[in-house]
Amino acid sequence: MPIFASDSEDEVVPSSKLFSRERSVHTLLGGGQVADMLLWRDKKISSAIMAVVTVIWFLFEVVEYNFITLLCHIFITTMLVIFIWSTAADLLNWAPPQIPKIVLQDSIFRDVASTFHVKFNKLLSQVIYIACGNDLKLFAMAVLFLWLVSLIGNYISSLNLLFLGILSLETLPFLYERYEKEVDYFAGKVYRKMRKIYKKFDSNVLDKIPRGPMNGKKGD
Repeated sequence: MPIFASDSEDEVVPSSKLFSRERSVHTLLGGGQVADMLLWRDKKISSAIMAVVTVIWFLFEVVEYNFITLLCHIFITTMLVIFIWSTAADLLNWAPPQIPKIVLQDSIFRDVASTFHVKFNKLLSQVIYIACGNDLKLFAMAVLFLWLVSLIGNYISSLNLLFLGILSLETLPFLYERYEKEVDYFAGKVYRKMRKIYKKFDSNVLDKIPRGPMNGKKGD
C-alpha cells in the first residue's frame, strides 16, 4: 500500500514507513560500521567523531586557524611528545612508545583507497544515470537540491556548510530511528496537505490553461 494514500487530513491512515520503504534505517545506511556510527549504536566511536569534527570546526571557524599552520602544529606536538617519551623511557627505564603497526601497514591505505574508489565509481555512475534523463523526477529533484545548496552557499561558508552536513548525518538518522512513528505521522499529515493544495492548484489553474489539439494520424 503506498504511503499516505489518503486525501483527508483527519482520516486515520494505516501505519506505514516513510517513502514506502520496507527495510530498516540501519539496513538502508549499509548495515555496517558506518550505519552503527550514524545511528549511535557504538556511542564511543560516534561521540569521538562528533567531538573531533566539532574541535576542527571550532579551530578553523572560531579561532581562525590556518590549515597548514594547524597541521604543522599537530606534527610538532606529536614529535615533541614522542621525543620526550622516548628520552624519559631511556632514563627512567619506562616502556618506549609503541607506534601501532596498523598505522604503518600498506594494506590499510590500499583498502581505504579501494573502498573510496568503489564508492566514488558508484556515485559517479548514479550521477551519469540521472543526468541522462533516465529518471526525470530524480533529475528534477537533484537539480533543485543542488540549486538550493548553491543558494545556501552564498550565505554560509563552506566549512560551516560541511560541519552542518556532518552534524545532520550524525543526528538526523539517529533521531528518526528513535522517533520513527511520530515522524512518519507528521510527514503523512504534511504530504496530505500538500496533495490537497496541489489538487486545488491543478483544478483552479492548470486545468484552465488552453491546450492545442492533440497531434494524431490523419486518415486517408
